[in-house]
Amino acid sequence: MKIATYNVNGITSRLPVLMRWLAETKPDVACLQELKAPQEKFPIEAIRDAGYGAIWHGQKSWNGVAILALGSDPVERRRSLPEDPEDTHSRYIEGVVNGVIVGCLYLPNGNPAPGPKFDYKLRWLARLTKHAEALLAENAPVVLAGDYNVIPTELDVYKPESWIDDALFRPEVREAFARLIALGWTDAVRKLHPGERIYTFWDYFRNHWNRDAGLRIDHLLLSPALAPSLVSAGVDREVRGWEKTSDHAPTWATIELAFT
Repeated sequence: MKIATYNVNGITSRLPVLMRWLAETKPDVACLQELKAPQEKFPIEAIRDAGYGAIWHGQKSWNGVAILALGSDPVERRRSLPEDPEDTHSRYIEGVVNGVIVGCLYLPNGNPAPGPKFDYKLRWLARLTKHAEALLAENAPVVLAGDYNVIPTELDVYKPESWIDDALFRPEVREAFARLIALGWTDAVRKLHPGERIYTFWDYFRNHWNRDAGLRIDHLLLSPALAPSLVSAGVDREVRGWEKTSDHAPTWATIELAFT
């Protein structure tokens, strides 16, 4: 099973890019973030024509997450994190595909930091961590995939000294992410590429793509029941160079499902 995560940065305007990527790479599961479309505007017919079933949680102009499954419909489990009913942002959806629990997330950016947006990011990350702990208690195969808006280490950013005060790289955020990992999750890309400088995001500004001035902020975390089945992981870098593309590139992991 190939599971991918891709921040599309607007599914309506990037639909041709998404369709091309799905056709060329055929992931079994694709977690999408930043749909920037209300629920009723999700292009489900185009998705189905591409051979995928989907569940999604839209929001007008902002956020939005979806899980696509090749040849089947994901079975939805939840569409928000627990413990904050006042949080109406569409940032999390969870389903089951071929026996694997798939959590698709779009963690808040948090800038400017410090400030209310940064506080919201830390609260959201704490809620995610608590839910992730509950998922581990199920002893099931789980992947938490998405745009975490977290740069875990200096290896994951082209120029660490420039990001010291950014909400993606501040110590509080990196420490919170490390606590999440320490629960027992495996960072799929870093597990198989421990010393390699790999990026998943290149800003549109200041020629970042052509200079390879990137960040690694899109992650797939595997539960202990799934991690031993990991066989490969990587980033479809070339997609970032396509015309009218997202500023993110799809990130993926391949697992062998011996239990299905």
